[in-house]
Amino acid sequence: MTHSIEAKLTELGLSLPSAPAPAANYVPFVQAGNLVHVSGQISNGPDGLITGKLGVDLTVEQGAAAARTCALSLLAQAKAATGGDLSKIKRLVKMVGFVNSGPDFIEQPKVINGASDLMVELMGDAGRHARSAVSAASLPMGVSVEIEAIFEVV
Repeated sequence: MTHSIEAKLTELGLSLPSAPAPAANYVPFVQAGNLVHVSGQISNGPDGLITGKLGVDLTVEQGAAAARTCALSLLAQAKAATGGDLSKIKRLVKMVGFVNSGPDFIEQPKVINGASDLMVELMGDAGRHARSAVSAASLPMGVSVEIEAIFEVV
């Protein structure tokens, strides 16, 4: 799968960031058996943190783009967890997405689709996953999106 994910990233003009360091007292991932649990990855683009509330400061499209940055960070952490070998990733099992939302915003699933769609685009059927997409009154450092994931590895 390494070749196909990396080839797809190149085809899309994307690259994985360096695996972000934890911002507090936790580890970026934990492997338990054949599952790698990746801690929440926050929306962070080339210009820094992507902040703001969906439905107040950001549109659904901007939120989906922020969620895509989370997906790239999730894959970067999974790559670190597998010693740099993405071919050890068998599938994406689950994602949980948190959306920094205004009080009347109800499009959280459309925002998290930014990450889900990218995972399927990069991994094919192995990128299809169980998922939750929930609203949050605020997120760390004011970011717009945070997503955690579970990957199955071989």
